[in-house]
Amino acid sequence: MFIRIFANKINALKATQEILTAEMELTAKFAKALGHPIRIAILDLLNSQACCFHGDMAEILPIAKSTLSQHLKELKKAGLIQGNITSPSVKYCINRENFNLAQHLLSEVLK
Repeated sequence: MFIRIFANKINALKATQEILTAEMELTAKFAKALGHPIRIAILDLLNSQACCFHGDMAEILPIAKSTLSQHLKELKKAGLIQGNITSPSVKYCINRENFNLAQHLLSEVLK
């Protein structure tokens, strides 16, 4: 009985993996990164200018610098932004290629 249940779970997992495409995985990665209003605000801010320093964003956005750093880390991990270290600060910019890809993939989902 246990072996049959285990085998059924393995087969269900394999079926799920076959259904999910790389495009779906990437779309979910972008959507997860966009799952907080401050991250939307960060992208809006960065999209309105060429680049922005961490310190300048901390003055504009109503959150602590450490919290801002965590949100920037998530956006960077998703590939939506990129950071350049110019000691002693970090300058962030939109990663245009991935930003445009995210726009396309999410618009396809929301058609």
